[in-house]
Amino acid sequence: MTYKIVTKYIKDVSFEISDAKTYFLLEKNIKNFNLVCNINSKNLKENIIQVDVNFRLASKDENLAKNFHVSVEHTSIIQMDQKIGKEELEKIILIEVPSEVYPDITNILVFLFQKSGFNKVNFDEKIDFRKIYENRKKNKK
Repeated sequence: MTYKIVTKYIKDVSFEISDAKTYFLLEKNIKNFNLVCNINSKNLKENIIQVDVNFRLASKDENLAKNFHVSVEHTSIIQMDQKIGKEELEKIILIEVPSEVYPDITNILVFLFQKSGFNKVNFDEKIDFRKIYENRKKNKK
């Protein structure tokens, strides 16, 4: 897989806590949130692709979900060294790039939480993008 990340940047950040009650509920229930990831891409030029990786926190608790919103969208511009097949390109977009930028995104999330008074929040659990990709391929068959 021959590509390189030419540049990467934070495309969008949202960190909203609507009120003090939500803050305290969040503090008690932060472990019940899931990290949800969406990946989108688009061609910018021949062999140059924009990959947007968005992480947001989701809760099944409707009170928290409607009063709290955290998301980070991180964009990477990648350049391909040569023409490659569709499956190899999918692997770069859905496995390689997200795996490479995941630490940056989780560092941003931890920073936002720490600056908002949540000192014990971390995202140590690594997402296995390869496993997600392979499961997705199996389920499509």
